[in-house]
Amino acid sequence: MDGVTISLFLLLAVVVSGMLARLSPVAIPLPLVQIALGALIAIGTGSAVTLDPTLFFLLFLPPLLFLDGWRIPKEGLFHDRGTILELALGLVVFTVLGIGFFVHWLVPAIPLPVAFALAAILSPTDPIAVSAISARVPIPKRLMHILEGESLLNDASGLVCMRFAVAAAVSGTFSAGDAVLTFIYVALGGIAIGLAVTLAVTRFKDLVSRKLGEETGSQILISILIPFGAYLAAEHLHCSGILAAVAAGIAMSYEEARGKALAVTRVRRTAVWDTVQFTMNGIIFVLLGEQLPGIISGAAKVVSETGHLDPIWLVFYVIAINVALAVLRLVWVWVSLRFTLFRAARKGQVIQKPSWRLVAATSLAGVRGAITLAGILTLPLVVDDGSPFPARDLVIFLAAGVIIVSLIVASVGLPFLLKDLELPPEPSHQREEDEARIAAAEAAIKAIEATQHRMGEGRSDADLYSDVGARLMELYRQRIDGRSNTEDEGNQMRKLEEIERVLRLAAARAEREQIFKLVRARKIPEETARKIVRDIDLTEARLTAAT
Repeated sequence: MDGVTISLFLLLAVVVSGMLARLSPVAIPLPLVQIALGALIAIGTGSAVTLDPTLFFLLFLPPLLFLDGWRIPKEGLFHDRGTILELALGLVVFTVLGIGFFVHWLVPAIPLPVAFALAAILSPTDPIAVSAISARVPIPKRLMHILEGESLLNDASGLVCMRFAVAAAVSGTFSAGDAVLTFIYVALGGIAIGLAVTLAVTRFKDLVSRKLGEETGSQILISILIPFGAYLAAEHLHCSGILAAVAAGIAMSYEEARGKALAVTRVRRTAVWDTVQFTMNGIIFVLLGEQLPGIISGAAKVVSETGHLDPIWLVFYVIAINVALAVLRLVWVWVSLRFTLFRAARKGQVIQKPSWRLVAATSLAGVRGAITLAGILTLPLVVDDGSPFPARDLVIFLAAGVIIVSLIVASVGLPFLLKDLELPPEPSHQREEDEARIAAAEAAIKAIEATQHRMGEGRSDADLYSDVGARLMELYRQRIDGRSNTEDEGNQMRKLEEIERVLRLAAARAEREQIFKLVRARKIPEETARKIVRDIDLTEARLTAAT
């Protein structure tokens, strides 16, 4: 019962944190609010949740990584693949080596393998935390795509590096040659398993749906189980469950493009996954806050291992590691930019050089978050000989401190750097959108013609089908004309569409309010009202999504 009660309180804390963040007169990042709320819960109750590292890793990481792989824009990922790979792979190795040696030098009590493990888990960034920080100062789309792609890949690379570092710390042995071969097997095996699980499950699901029909609830549940299945299968075969979850998510996006699921399934599944993402990220930060008093207490007890007596040195260590991370990231981003400009010049391309503020913003956006916390809490409690894992409480404190400080620094610095920033022009996709809408409208006209002939053939009221079909086809022809006209006429059409959208939104909201009035007056049944309101809600959701 205690576990159930604690889970419910954690969910309540996530809800309350959202309210507090919106009530705040200043833009406080939601993760910071959740951490503070978790700390207050721990102080108020005098106890904290006892976390099983392996279970924590299993419950939180697969769905979050799967969703990242599923939803990340593939066009941006492939367009900026060079920059993303430089940040996600090169920067991770650079960070692991640089921060690993720096931490061991800064705190000799932390063994080098443990320092590398800490550096590895500090290397992944968290775009969700960045999004929360920049809610009132939007991040440029292309920069956000780069940060999302970097996060997707460096989650996997950083956690895999941590796995090797922890293995070396636990066993006391490390072979570079064996590590490289193992890394190749672990990485390729994890990717293959993730792809295979998603393809096998979705194809079997489609076969069952064709035979028996599609049941929306089951489809949603299957999508939630896929990342766990991919992760467990990969771990069972001693491959990377992390990469398996990422690969499963990427495969899911391509399977989704086949268009086999019902529209209602996609709408409801999106809502469920939005809730899962919000809940899991929130719980992770609340748990960080709840663990914080215990982490601070444990780190204060081992501060003597660092060669000091005053716990204030722990704060100094956290700040020093944050500065080192920022410097390494800034150096890597600057070198990466120079390399990109050099390659473009070799190809005869002209690229507008980004301003120093954009470079600094890219560096400052390396915020640590949920993945870092989830990973650091999976450190084993003991090593192979049964002795406690060296400096475990200390490195957990350092990781938690880096998360908090990076969030605070980015929340102050990013709005300043991004405000009124002149950005290089981003390519417009308006022409592609217009062409896609014209193609869709032409396909709709053909389908209406075929369907009306089939429905009205041999019927005495065939003219009704012809009238309705002609009216619908005329609507689609108007859309085609509006999209295929000159640029000025196209802009005029889009302005008219925006006016129509606003008017239809006002009409939909008035419709819904009237339905609720009729329900309150008991003039229509609730079941009828729910059906009508659902249709109105879907219309409003479509209209608001167009903004």
